[in-house]
Amino acid sequence: MATIHDVAARAKVSTATVSRVLSNPDIVAETTRRRVFKAIEQLGYMPNAAAKTLRTAATRKLLVTVPDIANPFFSLIIQGIEEAAQREGYSVLLGDTNHDMEIEERYGLMLQRREADGLIFLGHRLPNTVKAWMQDRSGLPPVVNGCEYSPDLGVPSAHIDNARASAEMMDHLFGLGHRRLGIITGPLASPLSRDRLRGAIGRARAQGAARWVTVVNGDFSIESGIAAAARLLAQPKPPTAVFCFNDEMAIGVLEYLHRHGGNAPETLSVAGFDDIRFARYAAPPLTTIGQPMLDIGRETVRLLLGVLRGSIVNPVSVTLPHKLEIRASTGAVPRARIQGPKINSRAVPRTTVG
Repeated sequence: MATIHDVAARAKVSTATVSRVLSNPDIVAETTRRRVFKAIEQLGYMPNAAAKTLRTAATRKLLVTVPDIANPFFSLIIQGIEEAAQREGYSVLLGDTNHDMEIEERYGLMLQRREADGLIFLGHRLPNTVKAWMQDRSGLPPVVNGCEYSPDLGVPSAHIDNARASAEMMDHLFGLGHRRLGIITGPLASPLSRDRLRGAIGRARAQGAARWVTVVNGDFSIESGIAAAARLLAQPKPPTAVFCFNDEMAIGVLEYLHRHGGNAPETLSVAGFDDIRFARYAAPPLTTIGQPMLDIGRETVRLLLGVLRGSIVNPVSVTLPHKLEIRASTGAVPRARIQGPKINSRAVPRTTVG
């Protein structure tokens, strides 16, 4: 087994620096941290204290990482995880990675050092430290994904059928008479965004309306919804409805309409995804896809404990039901063709959408 001296030699730093990176990384320069983490990954280093005391002992702790703790979508999932874990006698360690790969690696090392019995990650990316650790193990590792299903990860997952849910929303908009549609995606590095886009475009093709669909990329923030709305409504023939891949971007579209004297659905029908708690209180209340967020959280705990107890030995995928919530933000196509608001180009952010 590699020692701290081996890591220090590989990273060309002192053993004290390695210790600081592991215990208080924020006080160490970023370039140095990266060298140390790379050396730890390459050598498979585990601190001696953890190796001696945690090799066989259960911590009764579950590590949960979330890519953006400020996103209200995750709050109910975390609540479901906490409820299920507490009921089974486990505590929850929560980490906000902020989409930062280095922070993800840091939490991955916690699992490798046996500071928690298992990991639930709510993003789409496994830390390299966890991948390497999984390869050295026999059997299914105690790692579970929530929300962002990808079979390539090789771990159990709890999620909805994002492609099907997206297709249902498109059916709703087509049923109202819309053909010229705008779609605002999330980051397409995410399997979740790709699945929703696949479902939406597939249904548009089935309706013979794909050529009238305009796709703009957002980042799931309200600000990117505002910027994407500016782009869509500045077109010579703007859409009559916009489908956003989360509720925050849809709220951004509603805000853009309000700023420019428009409203939904008279000016533009607006639909979201997730049904966060603010969606029904938007002005007007937001048509959206409801996700069972509490149940997703509870199911990830059930799956993880099944792996820990040996009752789950394969990377099973659990698909939970979604619900189309039709509210006042969508309606029939306006009789007059929509004309986009007059826009000052300097007011349109150009870095938020792709």
